[in-house]
Amino acid sequence: MSLLSLAAMLGFPACNAQGQNTPAFQSVDVNTFETIIADTAVIRLDVRQLQEFNEGHIPGAAVIDVLQPDFEDKALARLPKDRTIALYCRSGRRSKKAAAVLAENGYTVVELSTGWLGWVNAGKPVEK
Repeated sequence: MSLLSLAAMLGFPACNAQGQNTPAFQSVDVNTFETIIADTAVIRLDVRQLQEFNEGHIPGAAVIDVLQPDFEDKALARLPKDRTIALYCRSGRRSKKAAAVLAENGYTVVELSTGWLGWVNAGKPVEK
């Protein structure tokens, strides 16, 4: 296991390319994500566009589009900091951006590394 992975799992800050500390979040595979969201206290968050969300999403997920300029404001207003946020996007790229924003704001964040596509390809439950 790499040191960065271990640090992320333990909740330690990671260093970015400039050597600055950035809050860490956990990036997990589909089966681990499914286990984590089985806990009803965990908030499921889809960070794709509303149109993508409406075409199908993980059951029980809320949506806040990370590409909108007010993503951070909406997330801070809607998401309680005392609960874990489990988020995903289409392929895992946007969700890493969203996870970093939330982690920087003090949230405990778990991100689905392969995104919606990985979830669907694994045959996991979906909702429309």
